[in-house]
Amino acid sequence: MSEEADLREARRFSMSLPMRVLSREANDKELHASTRDVSYRGLYFIAETKFDVGSQIEFVLTLPQKISSAGEVDIRCRGQIVRVETSSNGHIGVAAKIERYEFVPAGAAA
Repeated sequence: MSEEADLREARRFSMSLPMRVLSREANDKELHASTRDVSYRGLYFIAETKFDVGSQIEFVLTLPQKISSAGEVDIRCRGQIVRVETSSNGHIGVAAKIERYEFVPAGAAA
């Protein structure tokens, strides 16, 4: 088993979910990204913007109806960036630890 696998505390599921990274500044735009894998403790997502390791992040994941069976559900999360990787195609891979989350009705102001 690799060292990285030893650090994982929860089973990860490979799934591409839309996500919105919420801005900390009122005049900044939300960033749109997509997950590569998710667990209840963390996630890895692909973005076009660089993030700083150790920085706090707030984001909203949208679970589609086929997963939740009750219509789309948004999960608002707060966490911390733990790893950033740059790929050859210019995209940024970001690993984040989830510290807190709450379910909110899809489309509700997040």
